[in-house]
Amino acid sequence: MRIKRPDRKNASSIVDAAERDMIFTLSLPVNEQSSATIVRNIYESFRMLGDALLVSKGISSEDHVALINELMSVKINSKRPINLIDNMRRLRHNINYYGYKPKDAEVKDAISLANDLFNPLVVEIRKKL
Repeated sequence: MRIKRPDRKNASSIVDAAERDMIFTLSLPVNEQSSATIVRNIYESFRMLGDALLVSKGISSEDHVALINELMSVKINSKRPINLIDNMRRLRHNINYYGYKPKDAEVKDAISLANDLFNPLVVEIRKKL
């Protein structure tokens, strides 16, 4: 991690981009060809929210674990725990680096997780910015 100047405007732009990407991703039909892309994009949108939090504090990190840990520190009311996003990080890693093809249940779980957690996280993060 590297300390730099806090940038709330850039952090807000990152949140905006994450929202746009999530809306697009959730509009994709779930099929064999789209499954890996859907999981990757959902994870990436969550990762961007973690990045926005660190950027707003003036911290630059190349480590996805730090970004997800920062995201897990946000308090929201949800049916599902935020730490499930870390499971998605591992799934995305397997897709990207080992050619893993996600099962339908994994894709549906990722979509469900996005539907349950993403918007509440965006609302809380925007309050912090």
